Amino acid sequence: MEKKFPKKLKTGDKIAVIAPATSMAIINKETREIANRRFSELGFELVFGKHNEEINEFNSTSIEARIEDFHDAFRNPDIKGVVAVIGGFNSNQLLRYIDWELIKNNPKVFWGYSDITALQNAIFTKTGLVTYSGPSYSTFGQKLYLDYTLEYFKKCLFSDEPYKVLPSEIWTNDDKWWENQNARKPIPNAGPYVINEGSAEGTISGANLCTFNLLQGTEYFPNLENSILFIEDDENATPVLLDRDLQSLIHQPGFSGVKGIVMGRFEIKSKITREKLTAIIKSKKELINMPVIADADFGHTQPMITFPIGGEAKINANNNAMKIEITRH
Repeated sequence: MEKKFPKKLKTGDKIAVIAPATSMAIINKETREIANRRFSELGFELVFGKHNEEINEFNSTSIEARIEDFHDAFRNPDIKGVVAVIGGFNSNQLLRYIDWELIKNNPKVFWGYSDITALQNAIFTKTGLVTYSGPSYSTFGQKLYLDYTLEYFKKCLFSDEPYKVLPSEIWTNDDKWWENQNARKPIPNAGPYVINEGSAEGTISGANLCTFNLLQGTEYFPNLENSILFIEDDENATPVLLDRDLQSLIHQPGFSGVKGIVMGRFEIKSKITREKLTAIIKSKKELINMPVIADADFGHTQPMITFPIGGEAKINANNNAMKIEITRH
């Protein structure tokens, strides 16, 4: 299927904020105020989904309500971009109910991360529309340490120019940072490292690994031919769970089309160390001749880059000249 790149965002655009997974009701007042101000400073006008505040026993709302807001955002010609409030656990419930022709005929920037991975990869697979893994609405509600995230958000969504991914100076993994915004604990960033050497270029697939794997065996799973996997996971991805989730992905038909892997930084609670991650990668014969870079600035830590799912990248996994470049987005 032919790729479709949506028009880039610009000052004055209206952005729809929708909750395809977890309800906006869980986002506190301070986080909302900061996020709204951040978007205003970028020159955006926010339009909120009418069902955003609904909340049930799963911290979400009905499929019908979430689909209505999703379709309304894409149907409205005044809306130029669509951002998810936050992640969650149930975006994949929506897939059978999405009007793919509506999405295909109304291409626009759609972004978020974590559980939103299911929607992003399904959209690209079913329509060819490139989507974006990047900061959710709630991410913009950070009072501190957002500069790097904003820089790469703008590189990806305001411009067509290729960009290199350079490491942030610091990173954070504060538990429930929104409860005490002034008590953040920045950590010096050693930057990404090489597990397997080599170089590759191709179409970006993946994002949140456990969510991506939910698409296995369905019509929503992307073609991995000539692809580079950008994958990450959250604090629940212990070394043994990561190992089997990665193995499951390797077993997919067409995995031989994967040319390289870039792994995002893991959360401290996952206890995935450099040594354990290297051991996991080295244990898999399918990855022996594949370039693998780890600890890139995306995932469930902060800050994060924005990257295109369905876009294109080049990587050079060489410790003396390591490079991650987003070439088409």
